[in-house]
Amino acid sequence: MSDDVGARLRALRTLKGISQRELAKRCGVTHSSLSLIEQGKVSPSVSSLKKILDAIPMSVGDFFTMDLENGRRVFYSAEELADVGSGDVIYKLVGADRRDRALAFMIEAYPPGADTGREMIAHQGEEAGVVLEGEIEITIGADSRVLGPGEAYYFETNVPHRFRNPGSEPCRLISCATPARAF
Repeated sequence: MSDDVGARLRALRTLKGISQRELAKRCGVTHSSLSLIEQGKVSPSVSSLKKILDAIPMSVGDFFTMDLENGRRVFYSAEELADVGSGDVIYKLVGADRRDRALAFMIEAYPPGADTGREMIAHQGEEAGVVLEGEIEITIGADSRVLGPGEAYYFETNVPHRFRNPGSEPCRLISCATPARAF
């Protein structure tokens, strides 16, 4: 049940063009709690779900009966891209409302000093990207390199990896990862 609630909530929020951070502010739930609910890792209480839905606004009854899969969106405005990042890192996900996405296509933003965390990340799939502005240090296994505008990367994500902005300017990049994971 928690998977269904989380997926429905993510689809609804995206359909309404509300970022996770914005919805968290509106309803008074922490961004991390909302993220865990949408990933299906935490099942919200009925009162918590009502509080979240009141901020959209939508009734609990409508939430469970609304057809969120009717029609496939093709185009998204910049405001409609769901922010699935955490901390200072912003991941604007294209097509977050598509439950059957085969890939995660994102615009990523790293303020100076921001990173994906102290722990290296590893998961099945592949990832590629190109830096638009600023610089990003990417560590993949034992290899590390700082990339600047126009430079790109492509690697298998089962190798532990980490991203960090070592510069004094914000970094923006475009990335694509498979599988879509639970964004």
